[in-house]
Parts: sequence; C-alpha cells; structure tokens
Amino acid sequence: MNQEPLWSIFIGSALINNFVLAYFLGLCPFLGVSGRLTTAFRMGLAVTVVMIIAAVCGYGLRWLLAVLNAPYLSLISLIAVIASTVQVVEMAVRKFSPALFRALGIFLPLMTTNCAILGSVLFQSNRGLGMVQSLVFAAGAGLGFTLALVLMAGLRERLGLARTPDVVRGTALTLVIAGILSMAFMGFSGLGG
Repeated sequence: MNQEPLWSIFIGSALINNFVLAYFLGLCPFLGVSGRLTTAFRMGLAVTVVMIIAAVCGYGLRWLLAVLNAPYLSLISLIAVIASTVQVVEMAVRKFSPALFRALGIFLPLMTTNCAILGSVLFQSNRGLGMVQSLVFAAGAGLGFTLALVLMAGLRERLGLARTPDVVRGTALTLVIAGILSMAFMGFSGLGG
C-alpha cells in the first residue's frame, strides 16, 4: 500500500496532475460543456460523484479480481462499473433536475466513455492506493476536473462580452484558452516531490 499522505494525494490529483490540464483526459466535456458557468459547475459535480463511486467500486474490483486471480478482467470490469454508475447518475439528474439534464444534453451519457473517470480508477490502481487514499484521490481529481471546467466557462463567458477578431472567434479561441490554462497549470508541477 502507498504511504503517501492524504493531503499530498489530494493536491496532486487536483492541481499538479490535473486530469484535464496536465494529462488532457476528459477534453470532450471540457470543451463542450464549458460554455456556461452553471452548466460547467454542475457537470463537474456529476463527474466528481461518478469518480468517487467508481473509486470505491474500482478498489473493490481490484480486491475481488486479486482473490479470483483474474487481473486480466480489470479493464472490462471497470468499464462496466463506470457505465452502470453513469446510468444511475443520469437517472438521478433526470429525476431531480430536468433542466440540468437538458442543459448537459449528450455530455451526460458521454461520461460513460469519459477517459478522465477511467483514468482516475486506473491511476489509483497502478499507484497501489488503499480505500481511503482512493477516495481522496478521486475527490481531488473530481475537484480538479470541476476547477478546469469552471475556469474555462468563466473565461468563455467573459470573452463572449469582449470584442474579438473574427479569425479567433469560436473554436480557435477556445483552444487557445485551453492551451494557456494548461501552461498555467504546468506551474504546479514544481509542487510535486
């Protein structure tokens, strides 16, 4: 088991090794949902919930597959667990917040194939994290994902009010902003040991 302190795991997964801005995982919702601040925040919370549930299930699956001596089933098992978790979250969002369900659109079911969620579970497994450490890692990764979405949405809303040249409007400006945010988060890499 990894002996890294919990605060280090949390800061590392949220800022230093941010899934979106350092590893470039989960770019589909990052670029697609980050048009409005409220939608981006809610999508970030939904991804965080799925990451935490997937962390618990991933830890249990890793233990079960070790007992059964079947580690070759880990990837397909994790995909099935994540897909099931996303379906439960999607049904909950549809029931309790129909407006959010409509605002997230296709990006909510696409969480099933969100590589940030799968990457989170695979990274914690490869690092040999315990149950509590896995939860902290997933919470930090979810917070980092939410932070990236909210930063991008805030910048895009502000730039929607600014006069920008036609050449960089739309996708080009979004990608330039994403690159600048990514370079800014590279400054956190010095914090890791």
